Amino acid sequence: MASKVYFASLRARSRSESRTSKVGRLFTAAGLGDGIRTGDLTAVKIHFGEMGSDAFINPIYVREVVDRIKEAGGKPFITDSNTLYTGSRHNSVDHLETAIAHGFDYSVVRAPLIISDGLRGRNVCWVDINAKHFKKVRIAADIHNADSLIVMTHFKGHETAGFGGAIKNLGMGCGSAYGKMDQHSVRPKVDPVKCTGCGTCMRICPVDAHILEGGKVFIRDEVCIGCGECITVCPQEAIGLNWSSEIPPFLERIAEYAFGATRNKVGRMGFINFVTRVSPDCDCFPWSDNPIVPDVGILASKDPVALDAACYDLVNRQPGFRDSKLKGGWEAGEDKFRGMRPKVDGRIQLRHGEELGLGNLEYELVEI
Repeated sequence: MASKVYFASLRARSRSESRTSKVGRLFTAAGLGDGIRTGDLTAVKIHFGEMGSDAFINPIYVREVVDRIKEAGGKPFITDSNTLYTGSRHNSVDHLETAIAHGFDYSVVRAPLIISDGLRGRNVCWVDINAKHFKKVRIAADIHNADSLIVMTHFKGHETAGFGGAIKNLGMGCGSAYGKMDQHSVRPKVDPVKCTGCGTCMRICPVDAHILEGGKVFIRDEVCIGCGECITVCPQEAIGLNWSSEIPPFLERIAEYAFGATRNKVGRMGFINFVTRVSPDCDCFPWSDNPIVPDVGILASKDPVALDAACYDLVNRQPGFRDSKLKGGWEAGEDKFRGMRPKVDGRIQLRHGEELGLGNLEYELVEI
């Protein structure tokens, strides 16, 4: 049976049609408050954006969701988990500083901020899933221990996942720092012909896995944690993966972590995706590149697989911007994500998510 995905376009000619009001209407239409009981400690999973990024979800939209949760009787808190790589969200102190700098202050969102895996990413709960890659997964404890969950996601491209939607926000975002390491487990390689020894990758590596020998960079596999940050910053595109063997299991591992994050909240979750400023890269980057397509709208569902599938299709229906990272697929109807990264099929996370029972690929789009 197809899952319902509710869609609001961005057209507006009055205050009642503002984007903020549409977020509230989507919350109601999709029944996202149905699973929130009186007194529920309700986690609102968000990505606060790396310092320097500005494509993350506007905090005023988060406030609208907070207000709706309170109307349903819940006690909301805004949350994310710490990052695996070093940056402005690697520990809770820096993470909260970044969140507040980006507008996620109590005075704006009307709910407290809690970093769900603790000061240094060690506050975790083991969850049994008995899946293909993992028997157990390490979920950030305060998300796991919350009574209900609303996931708000900026839908965009991703350098190794193809795209980042609700599934990735659940899997990578709800995993602890060690859980993120479990999921990545990819081993990038340097092409010595392309490498100029500039050292850009060495400066960004969180564990100093890169060394310079004879004017070329080498990556020590025994030290590398597989975060993939070096791939994204190399100006010569000299660092890559064995895309056919590394990426499919990586995407399946994300889906399995997403499945783990939802195990104790069946019927008590909701998902909202913002298909706006569809940047080519994750909001973990300390910058925001040109969007790849025009803004599409906002979508909501109780099913994260169906929601991501609908967002993927809606993006691909748009004409692509030529002044963007797109290298092909510019025409309406062509795959924009493969147009950026032809070797990455991000839909693997959708298919594996359906196999796990996380949701359905088949959806019915309902416009409000």
